Amino acid sequence: MDTLKVGMKHTQEWVVEEKHTTKRGDYRVFSTPSMTQLVESTANQLAAPHLKPGQGQVGTLVTVRHMGPTPMGKKVRAEAELVAIDRRKLSFKVKVYDEVEQVGESEHDRFVIDLDKYFERLKKKLG
Repeated sequence: MDTLKVGMKHTQEWVVEEKHTTKRGDYRVFSTPSMTQLVESTANQLAAPHLKPGQGQVGTLVTVRHMGPTPMGKKVRAEAELVAIDRRKLSFKVKVYDEVEQVGESEHDRFVIDLDKYFERLKKKLG
């Protein structure tokens, strides 16, 4: 995690498939839940290579503003920037574009976790 620096960026692109859509009238368009997944995935990919063995990360906050429709079959691109590091809390700003315009923006926080502790806590819940 020591190699993570404010200002780092990562981009991810998807083609909008049916599984990413919702129906609006006669059209299938990129859904807000799928935009949220793209935002989280892009931030995750930015941070993942910088974690130490035994560390993982979880999303803790996502705010998404979905600003316009993107038809199925078109490309969407998320551009994530790491804007703050507070101990193990990582804060990102993410912008989402389709082939024509910006269609979304997000603020997203992730937290770096100790995987052994996380799995121990999960096992207790499973009984």
